[in-house]
Amino acid sequence: MLIKKIHHVAYRCRDAKETVEWYEKHLGMKLVLAIAEDEVPSTKAPDPYMHIFLDAGQGNVLAFFELPTKPPMDRDRNTPDWVQHLAMEVGSVEELLAAKARLEAAGIEVVGPTDHTIFKSIYFFDPSGHRLELAANTATPEMLQKLDAVKREMIEEWSRTKQAPQHARWMHDGSMNREGGAR
Repeated sequence: MLIKKIHHVAYRCRDAKETVEWYEKHLGMKLVLAIAEDEVPSTKAPDPYMHIFLDAGQGNVLAFFELPTKPPMDRDRNTPDWVQHLAMEVGSVEELLAAKARLEAAGIEVVGPTDHTIFKSIYFFDPSGHRLELAANTATPEMLQKLDAVKREMIEEWSRTKQAPQHARWMHDGSMNREGGAR
């Protein structure tokens, strides 16, 4: 099997209409499809739902389900809220900063920008409590090459020790900027 691309990613939302309006207003993502059924096609379970699909650019689709007969949605309480998130790419750091200003002007709390060396990000939550990230790439080919060269070694070390490998520490310790290149 060879995956061509991700067809869509689906999350649950509290309110489909609110979700569509929020994503259109704040992220410019247009509604492309809505499907509503009283029965789940795959399981045949009687379970009414609204399934909405939003254009996330370049053929990417973000989808949501509103499930009115289910208990209120919640998140995995055993996972910190910073872990589960959806990161979407913007074209530049300037676009990232402009998005931050628009979100904050609309009363949305934004964390960042956070400098990850190879990209800068801002973080915020949608009305259903999903953590979102907007990221602008800042990597040089040299940075990406250095990360590529150590990725397998890092996974192996992590698997053995469950301690953070230090191969790419330069991403957050500032040494890339001090020395003009990664160690």
